[in-house]
Amino acid sequence: MKTDSIFYELFANLPETFFALLNLPNNVVQEYKFCSQELKQLAKRIDGVFLPQTETKPIYFVEVQFQKDENLYHRLFTEIFVYLGQYKPVQDFRAVVVWADEKMDYSLPVYYQFFQDMGKVDIIYLNQLNVNPSKDIGLEIIKLIVSSEDQAKTQVDYLFNLAQTNVETETKQKDIIELVEKILVYKFTNYSLEELDKMFTLSDFKKTKFYQDTFSQGKIEGEIEGKIKTIPNLVRLGLTPEQIAEALDLSLDLINQLTEHNNQGEKS
Repeated sequence: MKTDSIFYELFANLPETFFALLNLPNNVVQEYKFCSQELKQLAKRIDGVFLPQTETKPIYFVEVQFQKDENLYHRLFTEIFVYLGQYKPVQDFRAVVVWADEKMDYSLPVYYQFFQDMGKVDIIYLNQLNVNPSKDIGLEIIKLIVSSEDQAKTQVDYLFNLAQTNVETETKQKDIIELVEKILVYKFTNYSLEELDKMFTLSDFKKTKFYQDTFSQGKIEGEIEGKIKTIPNLVRLGLTPEQIAEALDLSLDLINQLTEHNNQGEKS
């Protein structure tokens, strides 16, 4: 599961989720813009940056990690210092590292501990999130990402209910539904789309008035489904599964599963 890209998409669609993780008031989000920033010296981009609209608020640099990476803190601070040297902002900064759980974390190197002592580093472990249901749909989406298979069904039902009752605009409702579907495809790579449909009653949900109103005239079936339809053409063009996964921003396991399924269908 390409968890980091899911999180950055979540922060783009529901930026208030990031500040909820930091236990900051919801209105703080109004003072920030979420974006990625080019680092010319490193020939790359920082994917997660919250830029403040005023000079009095700090810049937040975000790193999401779901596997062990002993170089994460070195890479993050290198990117931060390159950014500061390149853009020369007047604001202070904060570094926020989001780990799936504390077992994946490596100790903050001693030469960066000064920044933590100064309150410039926040380290969050998602397995320590409050398990009680909340009205914050972004936090509930994160709970789905880290949930077990047994917990996911209940979590999806709760998310769909939240989307119907707590999300104001149809555009944001659509984005949330598509993101939940994408998470399920990434999360359960051993299941076909048909199996996921049955497990999470997506078909039943799509028959509701809420879904029909949100997805008027049946135009939108989700970004994932659109990408999946292009896979056979990309295979015929000679792209490898690895190239297809990178081009479509889908997991390699999912690409292999779908291409194998298509091959079996052609043989039969």
